[in-house]
Formats: sequence, C-alpha cells, structure tokens
Amino acid sequence: MDADSKYMTRALELAARGRGATRPNPMVGCVIVQDGEVLAEGFHTQAGAPHAEVEAVRALKGSLKDQTVYINLEPCCFSGKTPPCTDLFLNDHPLRVVVAMEDPNPKVAGKGIQLLRDAGIQVDVGILEDEARRLNEVFIKNITTGKPFVIAKCAMSLDGKIATRTGHSQWVTGETARHHVHLLRNEVDAILVGSRTVMLDNPSLTTRLDQKNTKDPIRIVLDAGEYLDANCKIFHLDSKAPTWIATASQRVYDCADDTIYLPKGDGGVHMAHLFDELGKRGITSLIIEGGGTTLATAFEAGLVDKVLFFIAPKIVGGKAAITPVEGLGVETMDQAVTLYELQVHPMGNDILVEAYVKL
Repeated sequence: MDADSKYMTRALELAARGRGATRPNPMVGCVIVQDGEVLAEGFHTQAGAPHAEVEAVRALKGSLKDQTVYINLEPCCFSGKTPPCTDLFLNDHPLRVVVAMEDPNPKVAGKGIQLLRDAGIQVDVGILEDEARRLNEVFIKNITTGKPFVIAKCAMSLDGKIATRTGHSQWVTGETARHHVHLLRNEVDAILVGSRTVMLDNPSLTTRLDQKNTKDPIRIVLDAGEYLDANCKIFHLDSKAPTWIATASQRVYDCADDTIYLPKGDGGVHMAHLFDELGKRGITSLIIEGGGTTLATAFEAGLVDKVLFFIAPKIVGGKAAITPVEGLGVETMDQAVTLYELQVHPMGNDILVEAYVKL
C-alpha cells in the first residue's frame, strides 16, 4: 500500500467512528502528516460539532506549513453551523491536501478544492474514492436527491421463507445476525414495516444494544386500514423516537405520534410519495424490515438502494409459507431486479448477503 492510500485509509477509519451520529452531515476523518509521521488526527463526532479538519488542527497545536492533510471528503467552503473548513488551509497553507472525493453537496461540489488550488495549495483528488463513496452512501443519496437511502432487509431460511405457513417467524436467524440488525437500527433514521407485520409479530422495532448513546429509529407503519390495533407494542414504548403511520385512508390514529396521509398506490400507500415526504421530514436513511408486500411494493417502484438478506441454514418448506418479496412478481427473468457489488459475510451460523440495486 502506498503512503497516500495508507493515510487515507486511516482517515476513513476515523470518519467511521461518527457512524450514526453525524447525519444529516457526512462522516469525515482527517489526518495530518509530515515526513511520514502522523502529527494529528480528528473526525466529525456529531452534527453541529466541529468538523474533522478543525479537530485535527486543534490536536496539532502548531502550523500546517510543510505538512500534508488527508481528508476523505472535500473541505466545505460555506458557513453553516460551523465556519468553512477551507479557511483553515487558506490561513495557514499546508504543503498538500489529499482528498478522497468531491463533496456532492451543491454548495461545495468542487468549489472548496478550487479555492485551495487558486491559493497555490497542491490538491490531489481520488485516493480511495470508491471506499469514500461507500462510507457516505447515505449522505450522497440524500444530498443529491432529497430522498432517503433505502435498505431492504429480511431474515429468511435457505429456501426463501421468512415465516412458516402458520405465520410463525421467531426466530429465523441466530443471535449474531439479530445483533447486527440492532447495530443497523442504531445507524439509520427510520424503520418501515407493513401493518400485517406489526399484527403478526407485534415487534418493538427498537435498538437493543449493550452500549451507551444508542438511539431508536423512527418507526413508520404502512396501514391499509384493516390490521392495526392500538394495543400493539409499537404504540406503548419507552422510546424517544416517535411512531408514525402512513396511510391512504382517512382514518384517525390516536395511538400514533403522527399520521402521514398519502395518495393511494398499488396495494395501498403510494410509496414514491411516502419517500418524498420522508425526505422533506429530514429522514436520510431507512430500513424496510417487512413484510413481503411492503418489500415487493418498494422494489416494484424502484425505491430500494441496497439489500441486506440474512440467510439461515434452515429449510421451512410449504407453498403457503411467507416469502420475503411477495406481490405479483415479474413475468420474465430479464425483468428481475438486478443486483451488483454483491458481498457475503458470515454471521454466526447464518450468512448476510449484501448488494446494491441496479436502477
């Protein structure tokens, strides 16, 4: 590994420490190096806190001259809750700034890099760009479209069943896989489920981890007006996160913290309108955790960005057993949803298949 890749890898590792805490801001890490020695590091800890570059310069306690700065995202060049990070470098010229990727935020979009170059600072862009883009995939989707990054998640048997023919589903996968799901819940803004899932499983949809400073995602339930019961756990939680109901009916839900009234779509709520509304409400990332009809509707509408399918070494069988993606389905294989960049990870006795949806 060359020196630039080595130090950018470290910047990415630092950036990832802010996972789940920085949104709607990106995760950013910064490393300051001179003559092969790391002099200071910093990362963006949470939204509203100092940016990574500021933290690194504070840790340096000296001049940036003759030093190389590694950042996984282009320095910002506008004032928000914090001053522009480009000012740090314009006021105290480093020898070189190495950036993994340009900031897709239209307020930046290469302007920060150009400011530094115009000031005579050498700026190199593109070191570990693919890794940087994956780290901030949620931020990139949200800042460029105004919509949330959508993950389709399910736990299924090897023969593709998420529940038996009687509807029994606890538990398909083991503790390691379930722990990983709670880590994911701690990172995203919201969970989306259908009302049938709520009534059959009566889930809490909270984050349960043995660590401090965890958070529950906002719980969003799609209701066709025939399943939900006010006695469900989801309406009686000791949680700071609210429970919202999305519906195409005019029913009043006194049990929910808020109700999102939407146009009708195939099989119920118009999903594209829902995700537009969630984006307006500041939701940057969302996991769809079932059921089969909800996942099918999202796939059919082309709204899923990423899939996380946990597969257990079990055979359930039965034509009536529930599958993860229901709906009508496609007529021919060339119409199937195509995935790319597929990765397989062991999860205890189970495996996780992770991939992106080719839109």
